[in-house]
Amino acid sequence: MEHYLVIAALGEDRTGIVDELAKIASDARCSIADSRMVVMGLEFTLVMMVSGTWDAVAKLEAQLPGVGKKLGLNLMSKRTQPKPLQKESMPYHVNVVALDNPGIVHEIANFFASQGINIEAMETSTYAAPHTGSMMFALSMAVNIPGRIHLASLRESFMIFCDDRNLDAIIEPFKA
Repeated sequence: MEHYLVIAALGEDRTGIVDELAKIASDARCSIADSRMVVMGLEFTLVMMVSGTWDAVAKLEAQLPGVGKKLGLNLMSKRTQPKPLQKESMPYHVNVVALDNPGIVHEIANFFASQGINIEAMETSTYAAPHTGSMMFALSMAVNIPGRIHLASLRESFMIFCDDRNLDAIIEPFKA
């Protein structure tokens, strides 16, 4: 039976951190089942889920405080289970671009939460627009829409929501 551990890492960025964390997981006989890594500003961030036998996961878990100290990372971990299949839901992809304004993420997250739609993944960024230099905001996220929700009505509500806030948006079925 597989056991699972989610590990979050945060610290000053430098070359080789991913290699060192992957080696530690491998040395403990754990597999990296899922991971996300990004550098934000000067900080390295990583979230990964590892899997393995109970003793392999326990070994890795016990090593984490020393690993964090050695690598200069703040590490947190939590035991978990694999996510069950979500029957009766449809994966959709949402993209939004707009002039950067405080509160955009909150408003979009609130729209989907109020509809009972779970956000599965989200990435945001800001950038200077070509030619004008205006600060722009971009959001990309994956959502699971329950089968009980009428898609045409949801799409129309979302587009009205975005038009009211001057957000350029697309909501479309997820394509692998």
